Amino acid sequence: MKRIIFDRFTEHITLAQQVAASGILEQVAASAVIIKNALKNGKKVLFCGNGGSAADSQHLAAEFVGRFQKERTGLPAIALTVDTSILTAVANDYGYDTVFARQIQALGNDGDVLVGLSTSGNSKNVLAAIDVAKVKGMQCIGLTAQGGGKMTEVCDICMAMPCSVTARAQEIHILIGHILCELVDGE
Repeated sequence: MKRIIFDRFTEHITLAQQVAASGILEQVAASAVIIKNALKNGKKVLFCGNGGSAADSQHLAAEFVGRFQKERTGLPAIALTVDTSILTAVANDYGYDTVFARQIQALGNDGDVLVGLSTSGNSKNVLAAIDVAKVKGMQCIGLTAQGGGKMTEVCDICMAMPCSVTARAQEIHILIGHILCELVDGE
């Protein structure tokens, strides 16, 4: 048991060090600028993902709307994963692949930012949301794992973790999300 625990900590630390030594740091900084500029211009940030990425979407939206580390006014952010009535109605009427795209269609505006989380980078509903967001004039930021999948082709910035283990990639996604919150709060 102790060996498994030690190994997981070691994997996490190693991945964090790999990311810190990669070009992803520049992508984090560029993403922070995109988000800060959108918020300064009265726009909002929308988040989407499935499973653990849905939970991360909710977590990060909460950090923007509530507060991160310092007191400030709430920032406009929405997790498209939280309204079960919308999710189930859209999935029932149009199919699950459209649950986020339909919400972007209704809530997204030119200048808003979409942050899509998908460890495969190939989640059909996240890709469909990105397609609609691009048509609406939104910038799209992706958080993925090894290789980045199709999201590397359609996002303005796609941060692909150099890891094929979903859990480790998601751990770094939330670290990056917290860094984005700190950078947005910081200046």
